[in-house]
Amino acid sequence: MTRIRLPASRVATRRGLLHMATAASVATALPGRATARDLPPDDPTLARLTAQWSTPPLPPIREEDALLAIAHISPVTDGGWSSLHNRAVQAVHAAFPRLRTVWVENVPFSADAERILRQFVAEGANMVLAGADYGDFLTEVAERAPEVAFLQCDSNRLAHNVGWYYIAHWYASYVIGIAAGRLTRTGRLGFIASFPLPSVYGSANALLLGARSVRPDTTMHVVSINAWFDPQGALGAAAALADNGCDVLAGIMDEPSYLRLAQQRGLWGIMSSTDQRASGPDAYLSSVVYDFRNYYVDQVRARLDGSWTPTARLLPLGAGVDRDAWGARVPEAVRRQADAARDRIMAGWSPFVGPLRDTHDRIRVASGERMDDFSLYHWNWPLNGVHGLD
Repeated sequence: MTRIRLPASRVATRRGLLHMATAASVATALPGRATARDLPPDDPTLARLTAQWSTPPLPPIREEDALLAIAHISPVTDGGWSSLHNRAVQAVHAAFPRLRTVWVENVPFSADAERILRQFVAEGANMVLAGADYGDFLTEVAERAPEVAFLQCDSNRLAHNVGWYYIAHWYASYVIGIAAGRLTRTGRLGFIASFPLPSVYGSANALLLGARSVRPDTTMHVVSINAWFDPQGALGAAAALADNGCDVLAGIMDEPSYLRLAQQRGLWGIMSSTDQRASGPDAYLSSVVYDFRNYYVDQVRARLDGSWTPTARLLPLGAGVDRDAWGARVPEAVRRQADAARDRIMAGWSPFVGPLRDTHDRIRVASGERMDDFSLYHWNWPLNGVHGLD
């Protein structure tokens, strides 16, 4: 395995802000490229999105001839997002030990990303996995390398050799939110956010809905730090939230600094991506944990055996995303109540049903209407009761 390090990037995001700068190019997509915006509003399904790409599979490759390249958004030692992607790469190595890999950490959302991706292709990569949506930087490279398979996490775009994947994290967030609503004394939840993006809205909104199902007066208070990986920034945001009465801290960061603060102050902490309880064992409530191992192995296997075609995939609750084991101090009665909701979700029930209002008290989801996964994936407005996220 080859590793290349770059300085950590504080620029832009996994999905959304990058496209603000390139909105025209997204809205007027070239032939052979699709985005979620191309779908008719009455049929917002992953199945239809994938069905737009009826394309022959890429040819097979012998395992010993294959090169897998990975672009990581942050250090693979971050304890969060890139660590779990690296764990999935290790699973690929275990399944295909003769396959070679090359990877780069801290790939920024800039022209450097395109340069790195071009370097991957020049080195002979047959498949490129990106831990974030690099938008046109990846698309430009993919269009010139039709024999290479590309997969982007948390994206919107499909092409004949470009697919995307993500996790339906909002269900696990709702389940953990129920526990947060039971455990908060002040009724004030704090959330350390990166940027105002669908993944952030979905996490904060789902946590609040879960909490309000057991404590209707709960509010969510958000501080954005304009980075995915900034331990000092996250620590400052957590301190400000705690100083303002938030006794449950959550977030969508790539490291556990705010859990350490929760431990010091006697608060609760809800984490994202991986089990990070070692950083605050008494404060740890749970985490929305992701697992890309099976998905990575399946995609690489398909690329090797000649069956790979581009797809759009949201990994569901119980098969790629879930709540972590409860923290040691979470009472048994709280665990049972939250897990009862998880059982209902696994059986087909959804908590994301209207009426749902935004922070301006406007109805966004009508009474009885159910938000499907594609709507939840693109959630871009804060619920009434969420403060600081507009």
